[in-house]
Amino acid sequence: MPSVEKSVKERYAAAALQSEAALCCPVEYNREYLKVIPDEVIEKDYGCGDPSQFLREGETVLDLGSGTGKICFIASQVVGPTGRVIGVDMTDDMLEVARRNAPIIADRIGFANVEFRKGRIQDLALNLEKLDEQLRRNPIVDTNSFLAAEDLAADLRVSHPLVAADSVDVVVSNCVLNLVDAKEKGRLFEEIFRVLKKGGRAVISDIVSDEEVPEEMQDDPILWSGCISGALREDAFMEAFEAVGFYGIRMVKRDEQPWQTVKGIEFRSVTVEAFKGKQGDCFERNQAVVYKGPFKKVLDDDGHAMERGKRYAVCDKTFNLYSNAPYAEHFELIEPRTEIQIEKAKPYDYAKGHLRHPRETKGMDYDATTEASQCCEGGNCC
Repeated sequence: MPSVEKSVKERYAAAALQSEAALCCPVEYNREYLKVIPDEVIEKDYGCGDPSQFLREGETVLDLGSGTGKICFIASQVVGPTGRVIGVDMTDDMLEVARRNAPIIADRIGFANVEFRKGRIQDLALNLEKLDEQLRRNPIVDTNSFLAAEDLAADLRVSHPLVAADSVDVVVSNCVLNLVDAKEKGRLFEEIFRVLKKGGRAVISDIVSDEEVPEEMQDDPILWSGCISGALREDAFMEAFEAVGFYGIRMVKRDEQPWQTVKGIEFRSVTVEAFKGKQGDCFERNQAVVYKGPFKKVLDDDGHAMERGKRYAVCDKTFNLYSNAPYAEHFELIEPRTEIQIEKAKPYDYAKGHLRHPRETKGMDYDATTEASQCCEGGNCC
C-alpha cells in the first residue's frame, strides 16, 4: 500500500490538473472576494470551510495546504495592503497554479501581499525548495549521501526555516489537517503553535468524525486522500489544540448535517479557533474578575474554576487574557483603585484563597461616602 503522503500528493496533483468534486464539500464564500480570482483557481481548490471570514486587516496569515491559493487570495483582500499572506503546500502542480495566478490577482486588487512556499505542514521549518537545490548539487546515491541529506535538512530548519517561530498572527487551513499521517498529527499541531506569535490564533476548518475511525478504513488510501479516514474524532480534534498549549479553544462553526457517512460514521466540517498566549509568569496586581454566566460554573484552560457572580482573584496574565477574545464578553474585569505597576508586582501566590475580597481592590483603608450616581437610564435608579 502506498504511503499516506504519496497517496495525497498523487491525488491532489491530479486534482490540480482537472477538478475533482469528491475532494470537497460545498462552501459559501463571499462573492465579492471571488470576483477577482480566476476560475482556474476556484475550480481546482478544495476545502470544507472558510477560515478567511475570521481574519482582520493588517494581519500576517499562514495558510496550511494552500493548494491553488483560493483562501490565500481571499485572505489577501481581507488583510489588505498592510497585511501579508503566506501559503504552504507540498504539491508542485498546486503551487504552479497558485504562483501563476498571484500576479494576475495582485494587478486586479492593486497590491501584492501573497507568496507561496513549498513545504509539509507538519514540518514548517523545512524549506523543500532549498533542500531540492542542495540535493541537485549533491544527489543521494548511497547511505552516506542519504545521511548527509538528513543532516542538511536539519541544518536548513535552523539556518533557513520555511516559517520562523513566533512570526505569524493567524494560522488558517481548509480541510488539510486530516490528510496528515496519524503518526505526524501531534507534530503538526506543535508546528502550528510554534509559528504563531504570542497572542496569535489558529482558525482551522477541517473534517471530523463522530466516532473513532476503524483501522481498516485508515488503511484505505482512497478514503484517506478523500478527507475521510484521516479525520480525528470531534472531541479529539479539540483536545489536540489543548495538548500543545492553546487556550480559549472553541468551535465557531459546526455543520449540522454530515458531509458524508461511511459505515455509519458521520464525517462533518467544523471550524475551530484557538489562541496562543497563556504561557508566562503570573504577577499579583490585586485584580479581580466576575464570571457573568450563563453557566453556574466554568473551568478555564489554566484550571481556574469560577462560579457565576463571585469575585475571583487572578494574576495579571489571566486578567489580560480575560480582557480579550474569546473570554471578554463573559467576565467583568475589576481593576484595583490603586494601580500596582507591573515592574513592582510580586509573583502571584496561588496558595492564597481564590476569592478576592472587595477591600483588596478598593484598598483596606477605603472609607468613601458618595452621592448617588446616575446609574440608570434617565438618571433614576429607583
